[in-house]
Amino acid sequence: MINWLSQVFSLTFFNLRTIPERKGSAIAAAVGIAGVVAVFVGVLSIAEGFRAAMTASGSEDIAIVLRSSTDSEMTSGLSREETRLIADAPGVARAADGPLASAELFVMINLPKRSTGTDANVSVRGIGKAGIALRGDIRIVQGRTFTPGRNEVIVGIGAARAFAGLDLGGTIRVGQNDWGVVGVFSGGGGAAESEIWTDAAVLQPAFNRGDAFQSVYARLTSPRAFQQFKDALTSNPQLKVKALRQAEYLADQSSMLTGFIKNFGVFIAGLMALGALFGALNTMYSAVAARTREIATLRALGFGPSPVILSVVLESLSLALIGGGAGALAAYVAFDGYQAATINWQTFSQVAFAFAVTPPLLAGAILWAAVIGLMGGLFPAIRAARLSVAAGLRET
Repeated sequence: MINWLSQVFSLTFFNLRTIPERKGSAIAAAVGIAGVVAVFVGVLSIAEGFRAAMTASGSEDIAIVLRSSTDSEMTSGLSREETRLIADAPGVARAADGPLASAELFVMINLPKRSTGTDANVSVRGIGKAGIALRGDIRIVQGRTFTPGRNEVIVGIGAARAFAGLDLGGTIRVGQNDWGVVGVFSGGGGAAESEIWTDAAVLQPAFNRGDAFQSVYARLTSPRAFQQFKDALTSNPQLKVKALRQAEYLADQSSMLTGFIKNFGVFIAGLMALGALFGALNTMYSAVAARTREIATLRALGFGPSPVILSVVLESLSLALIGGGAGALAAYVAFDGYQAATINWQTFSQVAFAFAVTPPLLAGAILWAAVIGLMGGLFPAIRAARLSVAAGLRET
């Protein structure tokens, strides 16, 4: 066993030391694999960033209640009486001035993007008096919160960054009226930062919603109280609603787009991986062909076929890991934290988010590079091991 390991080490060291003699093909293979890793990480960092933005503010002790036949706030509808019954349900936390529940509206307006000037949908949310308090992660970072009963709005920092007209002190057109921007808020990096908030009672007449709402957000006494809260609503004959944890709802809202981006990223990276694999194969076949006589000499000196195979595979793996590491580093520098905005297909509104190059994503990309390296070195390694000693010694 010690002799076998010694042979593997000696052959691998010899192979790696001769890489500079084949630097052209070696660099081409490494660069190809680096490109695969960079594209893989870059595309999937979009999905990771969007998913993080949608779920960052999701809490296990906050519930959202919708009409039972709907799957998003856009298509839901609740009366004022229904929202009162929901707020009074068991399991809802209470403050000194009442239950921590907020009956809310969710509508769209068009605003020009700062980057392109083209109009895009922006979410406007009308909230109740407990709307900010129940969420817990909302912080006013500029200005103040809106005054109930006035045409005033506060905007998320993501929306303020992405859309024109949302600067503090500015004015936007919402419905039939002009609304003043009196504050900018943060929301823990979540989807709320892409929204505009105002008083639901003022937003209703602006969009001719009468006395209707679309959802109720409620903070529960604890995460364990969710089942009690849900059972109380579904068993009430006066209500036809469904309750979801906020975290569950936000994860579902992001699933369609993140799934598409991941599938697209894997497809594109897979096509590039085929090219990189052929590059690795070409490099290693060339390496084996250039060292035919050396390999035959080593075999004649007593080196076994399995150390030859393993040494060639390890050389290919080393090149792949070098290329993969370079590609991962380049992707991290180029993409991590990059600010962007995209449309949420469930609500057709713009969501501002930052690309997220996460450790699991980098680990997966390096693993992909390693697989390319192993496959690229395996067949040339088998060819080297099967090389006839006599024929190899006659090579010039």
